[in-house]
Amino acid sequence: MSPFISPEEAVRLIQSGDRVFVHGSAATPKMLLDALAKRADELRGVELVAISVLGDLEITNGRYRDSFYFNSLFVSAPIREAIHDGRGDYIPIFLSEISRLFEKKILPLDVSLLHVSPPDKHGFCSLGTSVDVVRSAAKYSKKLIAQINPNMPRTHGDGFIHVSRFDAMVECTDQLPQVSYTSQLTAEDITIGKHVASLVEDRSTLQMGIGSIPDAALLAMGHCKDLGIHTEMFSDGVMELIKQGVITNAYKKKHPGKVVSGFTIGSKKLYDFLDDNPQFAFLEASYVNDTRVIRANPKVVAINSAIEVDITGQVCADSIGTYQYSGVGGQMDFIRGAALSDGGKPIIALISATKKGVSKIVPEVKSGAGIVTTRAHMHYLVTEFGTAYLYGKNLRQRAYEILKVAHPDHQDNLEKEIIKRFGSRIHPVA
Repeated sequence: MSPFISPEEAVRLIQSGDRVFVHGSAATPKMLLDALAKRADELRGVELVAISVLGDLEITNGRYRDSFYFNSLFVSAPIREAIHDGRGDYIPIFLSEISRLFEKKILPLDVSLLHVSPPDKHGFCSLGTSVDVVRSAAKYSKKLIAQINPNMPRTHGDGFIHVSRFDAMVECTDQLPQVSYTSQLTAEDITIGKHVASLVEDRSTLQMGIGSIPDAALLAMGHCKDLGIHTEMFSDGVMELIKQGVITNAYKKKHPGKVVSGFTIGSKKLYDFLDDNPQFAFLEASYVNDTRVIRANPKVVAINSAIEVDITGQVCADSIGTYQYSGVGGQMDFIRGAALSDGGKPIIALISATKKGVSKIVPEVKSGAGIVTTRAHMHYLVTEFGTAYLYGKNLRQRAYEILKVAHPDHQDNLEKEIIKRFGSRIHPVA
């Protein structure tokens, strides 16, 4: 008798009013979510909790307003509309602390929907591409429903779970979602990547946020030697530098010889490279993003992006005014960890203006915008026009330093705002 049941039967374990955790990123359990959407007429007030989800998901359809509520820990593209038309909300929290919400019963979980690899000969499945907070969610959920997929890579680290823990199992052969940033790089991305790479010394330990700029930076690091990786996530660029011998992880203090991460998103080529590869350790975000762990590695370079930065160095990275675009994630965990690392370099990198020509370097962030990284935490700001070093500078000094890397089309207006705020007299050391 097969241990598998249909997706429709599996999600019958979910009842109205349940709080359901959803495995995220490349491990988004689309089959189970689509089956759950089919039960919309008989369910009310099911709360869905996730960091980020990928794919075209029927369950986000507005007609299911009364059935499903998205209480999100990070606002990814598929659920932005739901968040902004009242079918959900956002919980601001550092990635390193999310597991505490489950452990401390602040967000007690009734069910978790998981996407795992087939069991090995001992009955253990792997959480695959996304361990981050999922291990904790699985531990503290009352019920576990798993879609088991041979296309999910079996990754080493914290993400093993025995089949005996599952209350229901569904057979799945879907391809994982794929994302490619290197194929979308602009001239500005490439220039910024080179500026960032110039700050990276041999034997540095890297953390990259998500997007085109971190991948552009990796492409420009071919000259480096013995780099290490300790990051919340990574994409294809890390794989290529491993193959080139640039990333060896030889000089890390934590998990030498291994790439440490919480999750990954990339191509099928990357997922195949990860499968049963002992060079990678997928660990819990509560550990990976712990500043005490991060700072233990040498020369930590944290590369993260922003939506806008003001002239004092305040970084908005999660919202456009009051419009919640993404989330806090792990940016502050690593910005702080890198600053405390011996020889570390916390970097915020962004293109200086939007595609419509609007400056991303502003006198003040938009009304209602969230500050993810404070000006006290800022060291390096990089745009296509160069690098501004802010650490130890007063407000007036850093305003003029930031002005140098703003888009030339906006520098005159920005300087007028700087003079209006701080006066025209510049301290001699500026």
